[in-house]
Amino acid sequence: MGRVTRRGSITKFRTDGTVTKREDVLAGEEPLEIRVEGRSFTVTMRTPGDDFDLVAGFLVSEGIIWEPGQLISLRYCAGVDESGQQTFNVVDVQLRPGTALPDTAMERHVYTSSSCGICGTASIDAVRKSSHFSLGDDDVRVPLPVLAALPDQLRQQQKVFDRTGGVHAAGLFSAEGELLCLREDVGRHNAVDKVVGWALRAGRLPLRGTVLQVSGRASFELVQKAQLAGIPMLAAVSAPSSLSVELAQDAGMTLVGFSRGTSLNCYAFPERISV
Repeated sequence: MGRVTRRGSITKFRTDGTVTKREDVLAGEEPLEIRVEGRSFTVTMRTPGDDFDLVAGFLVSEGIIWEPGQLISLRYCAGVDESGQQTFNVVDVQLRPGTALPDTAMERHVYTSSSCGICGTASIDAVRKSSHFSLGDDDVRVPLPVLAALPDQLRQQQKVFDRTGGVHAAGLFSAEGELLCLREDVGRHNAVDKVVGWALRAGRLPLRGTVLQVSGRASFELVQKAQLAGIPMLAAVSAPSSLSVELAQDAGMTLVGFSRGTSLNCYAFPERISV
């Protein structure tokens, strides 16, 4: 699927009066319709690529599935452009018989933008979801030097960002700093869903003893996604929100912000960080 990036023409202006025209590489962004058992559930804006991981992770984040056996199949279905070519922009999910289908009240009635993973939820009361995994008994310990080095490790592996400067990244690491999975997307919530979906399809949930490092801020939605995947530690290079801190404290998750290589701030459960 060669749509992760696209080329476009730009005009570059410099304050010394120089004006030049050239080609630039842009991060791809296209809609993806997610159908469950043939019924449209939501449309999300994403960077094409790792779509099956994205859909699987999204269903985990919605609390619909939490183990690989609940996911029978993922397939691209109807969806063509003006020339009749397959767009790969519609994915249909088949769930194991007996798995509760999404409640109609949960259905997304607007597009989910690439900047917000929960703004399309029909009711704000549905935002807090019950996790099937407990984080409180996860006794993982991560050495401070290992944790502080994760943003640089993440950045070194961001191949799409290197070309476009326009995508977020989420990386799953072991407590020893080994990179287990990295995904990039124009939406930071999509990048996390792609990591969680990879883990579900690989039979790795819950993700005990791991750290999720993200390239942006630590929002409520990212803490919730990490909680539903059983991730005990979330670290971000930027700030957390007040609601994300509250959720991390309730969930038993270690939450780190402003991780910049030489220092970091911990907002919940600092005892998992060994100095």
